[in-house]
Amino acid sequence: MSDLSAARVRYAELIARRERISSPRLLAALAAVPREDFLAKGPWRIKSETARSYRLTPNADPVHLYANVLVAIDARRKLDTGLPSLWAHFIDLLGVREKDRVIQIGCGLGYFSAILSEIVGSKGRVHAIECDERIASRAAACLRAYHNVEVIHGDGCRDIGNAADIIIVHAGFSHPHPLWLDALRPRGRLLVPLTQRDREGAALKITRKGKGFEAEAVQQLRIFPGHGRGVTALDDHVADWWQRAASLAPLRFRGIAQGLPSDG
Repeated sequence: MSDLSAARVRYAELIARRERISSPRLLAALAAVPREDFLAKGPWRIKSETARSYRLTPNADPVHLYANVLVAIDARRKLDTGLPSLWAHFIDLLGVREKDRVIQIGCGLGYFSAILSEIVGSKGRVHAIECDERIASRAAACLRAYHNVEVIHGDGCRDIGNAADIIIVHAGFSHPHPLWLDALRPRGRLLVPLTQRDREGAALKITRKGKGFEAEAVQQLRIFPGHGRGVTALDDHVADWWQRAASLAPLRFRGIAQGLPSDG
């Protein structure tokens, strides 16, 4: 085993212990997918989840990427790759399985698209949407070898294609979009971060159950705002309402009206 392969295995083991990952397919994907293939050439600007600023890796050795660190995509905009432990936790929590159809909204450079590709296998599909044209183009190039992944440059609040078993939103919004709920298959799951304008908030897991949905807050987080997220105080109040309501007990509803749950 090469030093780099060994580093990937240790990285997967670290995340497994930290997040108590139960999916063997997820762990195998973390140990197999080369993170460096989804980034510009190093050295890289990285930071831990608690750090305020980036530090530059000493050199371009990819071994530096096999730690639980954020890597800058655009440091000026504070746009990073997702924290590996956080998104591994979410993927495990959603119970992504072989043959599933997954929609990603805000796929970035495609690293987690590749992880999902390995989990769902050749009979599954990953529909990866990215609103930034330049980043979408880079993701498509990075994911060329993953034949069950389709990268789309588009708006994940307008068109997400066919129905899905899993929808993962990789950016902050003030409320779940009705389009995402409508696209869930029976027993389908949606993971969406609901955040304030300061990027702070909570991730909600929403499950389709019969004719309605059930939402629960699963994790506090800080994340880049989604394209089209509202920027008014009212949007912040809506996001705060969802976080509070879903953290107290599972929140059951049938639809969304003006950003809030509706039984209509």
